[in-house]
Amino acid sequence: MSGPVLLILRILLAASLYAFLGIALFVLWQDLKYQSGRLAQKLSPPISLIYQRNEEYVSYNFNIPELTIGRDPACDCVIEDSTVSAQHARLIFRQGQWWVEDLRSTNGTYLNSEIVLSPLVVTNSDQLRCGQAVFMVKLNYLGSEALENQ
Repeated sequence: MSGPVLLILRILLAASLYAFLGIALFVLWQDLKYQSGRLAQKLSPPISLIYQRNEEYVSYNFNIPELTIGRDPACDCVIEDSTVSAQHARLIFRQGQWWVEDLRSTNGTYLNSEIVLSPLVVTNSDQLRCGQAVFMVKLNYLGSEALENQ
């Protein structure tokens, strides 16, 4: 083989090696970016609180990992009831579950007739009571409707 042909083959081989490395690094970078985006979001499943007020049902729907219930307008779920404290209770999504905790309310927080003294796990169709305000909790986990229909 002649010298110029070998030189061209060596250049093509080096170029294809650099192209392969570039594509491999690009794919790894895209995957890292995708995975870090998923971790950064830390999506919590939607939660709904269904409250009966004056013979009509009001549904509060949330897509946030932490929400507060109370009379204070700064709360996520504002309840106009004199038995509900300004900052009454908090629902938090952590460790793959929803938890409820009392925020030192005057009239107490109850989960299925059990007083909440420390954080408790909330499940679908639980009854949450803040003062005299009673909520039905609906967790909208992926596939929860399929489980209910079985």
